[in-house]
Amino acid sequence: MTTAQLIAFNLTLLAAMAAPGPALLYALRQSVAGGFAAGVATGAGLGLMAALWTGAALLGLNAVFALVPWAYLALKTAGGLYLFWIAVQLWRSARAPVSDSAHPGARAFLGGVLVNLANPKSVLFAGAVLVVIFPPDLSPGAKALIVANHFVVELVVYTVFAACLSSAPARNGYLRLKPIIDRTAAVILGALGLRLLFGR
Repeated sequence: MTTAQLIAFNLTLLAAMAAPGPALLYALRQSVAGGFAAGVATGAGLGLMAALWTGAALLGLNAVFALVPWAYLALKTAGGLYLFWIAVQLWRSARAPVSDSAHPGARAFLGGVLVNLANPKSVLFAGAVLVVIFPPDLSPGAKALIVANHFVVELVVYTVFAACLSSAPARNGYLRLKPIIDRTAAVILGALGLRLLFGR
């Protein structure tokens, strides 16, 4: 593994993180609603699970999914249902006070883990990217470095998001538009959950 390959992986990872999806949407909403600490805790959970998916891809879980399609289907179904459940909760709490609608501390971390756990397509994406960028004969140390690097990149990105979005102007804007923002987020997350349930 070379430094150039690791840089290429990080650039691909940053591009993937920038694409609107359940992880980014959940992290942004948590940062604005719950403040910096909630945003960082959520990002840490999201980053840990994303890095674990990369580790799973490095260990060949994507090949297991190909050989045992029902395992992927079961995980995908559970993930879709979880995202849909989050959407329903967001919709129902759209008019609730902020203190009741954002998860602090350990709950924020666990929420981040579960959101990324709910998307088994991450392991397929990671598998495809890893095959293109890295050689097939990676040592255990190189694999561990890739997983650790993935976690650090995600944590840094979500920490920056949390710092920007937990500011007073961002929070005040959110409080003014909370019902609209939360219900929009609910519709998007619900649609993503349904896509995960019924898509290929």
